[in-house]
Amino acid sequence: MRVSPAAPLPAVMAEGADAARAAAKAADLGQILGPLPEWDLTDLYGGLDDPNFSTDLTRAEEECRQFSESYAGKITGLATGPDASARLADAVAAYERIEDLLGKLMSYAGLVYSGDTTDETRAKFYGDTRERLTNASGDLLFFGLELNRVDDATLDAAKAREPLSRYAPWIDDLRREKPFQLEDRIEKLFLEKSVTANAAWDRLFDETIASLRFTVQGERLSLEPTLNKLQDPDGTVRKEAAGAISEVLRTNLRVFTLITNTLAKDKEISDRWRGFRDVADARHLSNRVEPEVVAALVDAVQAAYPRLSHRYYKLKAKWFGQETLPYWDRNAPLPKVDQRTIPWTEARDTVLTAYEAFSPDMASIAKRFFDRNWIDAPTRPGKAPGAFAHPTVPSVHPYVLVNYQGKPRDVMTLAHELGHGVHQVLAGPNGALMAPTPLTLAETASVFGEMLTFRKLLAATQNTTQRRAMLAAKVEDMINTVVRQIAFYLFERKVHLARAKGELTTEQINALWLSVQAESLGPAITLDAGYEPFWAYIPHFIHSPFYVYAYAFGDCLVNSLYGVYQKSGDDFAERYMALLSAGGAKPYGELLAPFGLDARDPGFWQVGLGMIEGMIAELEAMEGQD
Repeated sequence: MRVSPAAPLPAVMAEGADAARAAAKAADLGQILGPLPEWDLTDLYGGLDDPNFSTDLTRAEEECRQFSESYAGKITGLATGPDASARLADAVAAYERIEDLLGKLMSYAGLVYSGDTTDETRAKFYGDTRERLTNASGDLLFFGLELNRVDDATLDAAKAREPLSRYAPWIDDLRREKPFQLEDRIEKLFLEKSVTANAAWDRLFDETIASLRFTVQGERLSLEPTLNKLQDPDGTVRKEAAGAISEVLRTNLRVFTLITNTLAKDKEISDRWRGFRDVADARHLSNRVEPEVVAALVDAVQAAYPRLSHRYYKLKAKWFGQETLPYWDRNAPLPKVDQRTIPWTEARDTVLTAYEAFSPDMASIAKRFFDRNWIDAPTRPGKAPGAFAHPTVPSVHPYVLVNYQGKPRDVMTLAHELGHGVHQVLAGPNGALMAPTPLTLAETASVFGEMLTFRKLLAATQNTTQRRAMLAAKVEDMINTVVRQIAFYLFERKVHLARAKGELTTEQINALWLSVQAESLGPAITLDAGYEPFWAYIPHFIHSPFYVYAYAFGDCLVNSLYGVYQKSGDDFAERYMALLSAGGAKPYGELLAPFGLDARDPGFWQVGLGMIEGMIAELEAMEGQD
């Protein structure tokens, strides 16, 4: 990411005296944070008008056509005979090279677009690129379908020998899709129609969210800095921010309801044609995780609500001198604790020091993101909210996007996304087909990076008040990652199951949202009027249905891994880095075996949940120690 002076933070669009005050605030914040990096995308392409992009896009289309001409209708023949392994390996290698090129082009278009989703030039560039690459990919679609039509014994014999054996994990994953694949022309129709179907609705959601403005204390803010106000030390600011979010979302609920209904129906049609029985089965398949394992996780977390979220929020309400807390105080900083804005350089050094203490190799990789401008940190108008690490393709490197505003949680977010980035760098040598990691493991490195950073900071904190604040913040993060994400998953299930019976009204979706939130948060959080539309801004529901349980999976898994780490010798870091380096080349069960962990064990999830429960107990024991 490119480095430049901090952009005005937060994004201010006010008039007169309000504008002056807002600009002064932004300038003060920018001065404290220091220069914030913006990513340098030139390792992909030099700009929207870079001739190399146009050349590569044309080349990608031509290579897709040539691949189809060379191999379409011939895969079964290639799979027979003494040279089957070599012939198929040549085809897979050619396919992989094209996939890397397609990924590079689409990654660049997506990253440029995420920098400002309200810019029409970027939006057109992104839309045109996606459309052309989708059409080009149609010429590749036959390959996986034909491979899956090869007789099992024949393909097994070919992939058992070099050089095809290198691609055996990818082929095994492909075979899992076999029962759900359709006739070639239907698959091509699904692919081509995606541009005007789910992809178009995804884009409408992104551009709608990016265009929203929320007025808080005279400032007109985009979503990200407004959500940040829910962590303001001043309760009146938190309440006003919550009201602004509620009012603006409510005004736009007709659009969000239509998007939700349409995408849920679109998914139902695809699932029905493919033969998936449950609304989440397609996600489980892509995650390479058994449905019963996810069900065990969900059941364990639901059963733990009273011991985790209900118990913690009751304690937090007590700290605020109340019986219950309004929903806008759920993530409020603790009273009587100084809230400090953390400069960017301090956040960087904090994360790198924590990584270094665990593994110098991990810190060295993470440092590249800072040194080579692979991070985009400022909050800007139109910039995608939240945070992500984009792997791009193995021939380049990942990029990280955050919206850094100097909160302690922003430091944890940086540690989280850099964990993803390190994972993606380590997995890259597996190639474009086997570097991607199923979601069940994709959140492991990110959450582990957070845990390393948190433990490093906690160990250096002796003051009881500050230690309580740190523990409380970590517990809240873990509740948000485990309890809240499982509640999200259950909300999605309710929405998709109800949508199968007919279109849902806004009031119906609101009611489903409130039901799961009330159950998960417990009686100590009051869901005042205004909380009903808060489902509408969550992008995972739109872009990646049922993605959210991966966060809970990863958090509980990391808690178990960290428990092993605390009891292990010096070889743990080496085993852990090997886990990350495997990328998607090994199933999660095989990767966890060296640590003595088995997610299929019914008691597995209790270990991770027990760590959260232990932190809450520690907080309870600190009462009266100030």
